[in-house]
Amino acid sequence: MTEKKIAWITDSTAFITEELKNHPDVYVIPLSISFGNETFEDGIDLNTEQLYERINSSKEVPKTSQPSAGRFAELFERLKEKYDTAICVHISSKLSGTINSCLSGAELAGFPVEAVDSKSMSYAITTLLYKGMELVNKGMSSKEIAAFLQRDAEKSENYILLGNLDQFYKGGRMSGTSYLIGSLLKIKPIIRINSNGEFELFDKVRSEKKAVKRMLDLLGESYKKHSISQVQILHGNVSEKAKELSAEIKALFPKLDIFIGEISSTIAAHSGEGTLATIWHNE
Repeated sequence: MTEKKIAWITDSTAFITEELKNHPDVYVIPLSISFGNETFEDGIDLNTEQLYERINSSKEVPKTSQPSAGRFAELFERLKEKYDTAICVHISSKLSGTINSCLSGAELAGFPVEAVDSKSMSYAITTLLYKGMELVNKGMSSKEIAAFLQRDAEKSENYILLGNLDQFYKGGRMSGTSYLIGSLLKIKPIIRINSNGEFELFDKVRSEKKAVKRMLDLLGESYKKHSISQVQILHGNVSEKAKELSAEIKALFPKLDIFIGEISSTIAAHSGEGTLATIWHNE
């Protein structure tokens, strides 16, 4: 009998590389973005360019919502014939209920899954997906792989310069005190997703230039302590700024591989156009 393969499930907050997009065993469930009564699926009927146009022409702050358990159940019903199980890697459970919807959908469909809380989003999820696929080739079971990835999620480090403080606050992602400090004093806050998977105000600096320098310093501190092979720069429609940051990183750490990509529409709905983030994995 032919051995069935593991399906890999993630959500649209992950950075989906071309390789993952074309991978026959990778499935992406989109989160939803709403403007008033209109709802769109991230990456399917609303891309980042369309999102920014809507934000700039509308007074409404977009809202995001997790996929329904039914949406997951539909997918798992289709996967039953081809796969024995799925490993599902999702956005932090502290930021979205997506992983709970996934587990509920699996129960509805009667399909066994192993769920991994990335405790993050974006390329941090991508890194875990790639690592998991490598572990399949080493003969590990789906349970063993999921347990390894859950532990490995702790090694991700990220720092974010928000493109739109107002948008982030109105979307319910920042406390009133932090917002007041940032808006009144014109401070550029550095946000991060901490080890608990929650957003926190990590540092406050006076300008974007100083904020970028602080991010470079933080990368340097990790580089001394850990083995880092790649840094990902994710941006919200500011590719030139991302390239400038890439050049600065390359000058300081010439051996580092650097990846540049855009944040997804779901993330951009909260962080805003102009966002600049660095992500890396501490081995």
